[in-house]
Amino acid sequence: MYKIKLNSFLKFLMLILCIIGCFLFGACGRMAGTDDVDIASESFEYGAFQGLTEDLEQLDSYKTVVIDAQYFSSDEIKRFRDAGHKVFSYINVGSLEDFRPYYNAYEDLALGSYEHWDEEVWINVADDRWQSFILNDLAKELLDKGIDGFFVDNCDVYYVYPEDDVLNGLSVIMKGLASSGKEVIINGGNCFLDAYCNAGGRWNEVITGINQESVFSTILWDSNEFGASSEEDREYFIDYVKRYGDQGADIYLLEYTTDEALIKEIDRFCAEHGYKYYVSDDIECDMSEND
Repeated sequence: MYKIKLNSFLKFLMLILCIIGCFLFGACGRMAGTDDVDIASESFEYGAFQGLTEDLEQLDSYKTVVIDAQYFSSDEIKRFRDAGHKVFSYINVGSLEDFRPYYNAYEDLALGSYEHWDEEVWINVADDRWQSFILNDLAKELLDKGIDGFFVDNCDVYYVYPEDDVLNGLSVIMKGLASSGKEVIINGGNCFLDAYCNAGGRWNEVITGINQESVFSTILWDSNEFGASSEEDREYFIDYVKRYGDQGADIYLLEYTTDEALIKEIDRFCAEHGYKYYVSDDIECDMSEND
């Protein structure tokens, strides 16, 4: 789910608005109401900025970041990493976005529409063409940029299409990414990962960590607002991350809220379990409250 759906002009406009907002609320992403905090002295463990298209230096306060490395040169990423940062690149393996330059080449592999994201379709991960493109072209391009690892989105295609060929196709892709020797964070993907392990696979064959969205928070799509997750959803996703976290997987939470009390609850939970988190106040901007 973690993505930006904007044309080039709107992306630029949103970036400017986000930067302005971050200066208003604090350059390191603190929400309004934290004026007593010395922003310049703060650093954060984790930040997710897939919508950022320029100026990595504005993320200097973050030790580990998620970006879309397609928008940055290898020199830019090297300078940022040399300054002590870890860089994961977003890679979308389970769906196809119409703003990508390779959209026309693979739109015939579409499985169906993607709810809430009109500019995107689920993709047939079982197709050899798609697997080859992801592993031999797209992943290689990102690796050549000098990234530390992959942030893999939309393995939830298996949740939408729970079929053996989809499971097998995702397994090929995820094993291929892991074979690079780089870290691999799966965004969500609980149905795939559980099915893979239940079929006899080992989690560390395909991932090194999990990023789970909306454990404590939820997005109210009809009203474009945030809320607290249901007790059932919270328990389900806590069980998911703890189950693999207790086995050694790195755990990250990505939450969407402006509720200070909820943010404190997220902070306490992650501190107790040794997890990292990022809290966004905008599902499209992704530059806000952090750990």
